[in-house]
Amino acid sequence: MARLLSPADAVAAIEACFQRMARGAVTNKPRYRLPLDAGALAVMAASDVELGYAGAKVYAGFRGGARFVVLLFRADVPELVAVVDADKLGQLRTGAASAVAAKYLARRGATTLGVIGCGWQAESQVQCIRAALPGIERVVAYCRTEASLRDFAERLGAEPGESARDAAECDVVVTVTPSPDPVLRGEWLRPGALVCAVGANDGHRRELDDVVLERAAFVCCDSVDDARLESADLIEPIAAGVLDWLEVHELQDVVAGTIAGRQSDDDVVLFKSNGLAAWDVAAAAAVVARAS
Repeated sequence: MARLLSPADAVAAIEACFQRMARGAVTNKPRYRLPLDAGALAVMAASDVELGYAGAKVYAGFRGGARFVVLLFRADVPELVAVVDADKLGQLRTGAASAVAAKYLARRGATTLGVIGCGWQAESQVQCIRAALPGIERVVAYCRTEASLRDFAERLGAEPGESARDAAECDVVVTVTPSPDPVLRGEWLRPGALVCAVGANDGHRRELDDVVLERAAFVCCDSVDDARLESADLIEPIAAGVLDWLEVHELQDVVAGTIAGRQSDDDVVLFKSNGLAAWDVAAAAAVVARAS
């Protein structure tokens, strides 16, 4: 997969996907989880008529890990084009979405990237954001497991932080953890920070405390409809009166230039990523094109 889709390729594919979303060419079906005895089977689907494909990602998740596959079909005829192993594909498309957010929403001259969480999704976050923001000079990482932090820092050329606050005091901050409780406090953020919250995509887990939302001058997500279903980082603050759904925008509109997003270099900006099947379709289509 790495030979067929580089981080830069993934960023280009997902940026183009956001542009097509803004033009109304994409239809997304939210994630559905079927409970299993020790895990869940999840299905999410999308059609992209401008790209010419429709598809579904199916994955089985258990405490010990998960396996992912994308089924890619033609959008106009009953033809199965490919069955794509989507473990690495999913990592790249998720990292690429954060990278697109960073390209459009990071402060001018951003040079530092902080990553809270060093699991299987974190590596592509660093790789893709570096591809989108070549001015990144320093990466600070933190996770609670010392061995994982050391290994991650060595592989990615990052500095190991002593606490989450070390990673939070950067121009771009990514949270990519399975934590059920907030790992990022708004008081830690420097003026002008962009936060990409990636790790929690159900209605019961949060990575951000309310102060992050209180400080954010601009809040966007990948899909408001999906966020209403599975983003506790937005659902709970809105229920508490910290934020209103009318203040939550979609990244596609920033990419298309319909809304401005960041207004000043001192604004704290939030991108909440839950993950869209349209990204899987776009990334799988890019892989198929390169493999042909």
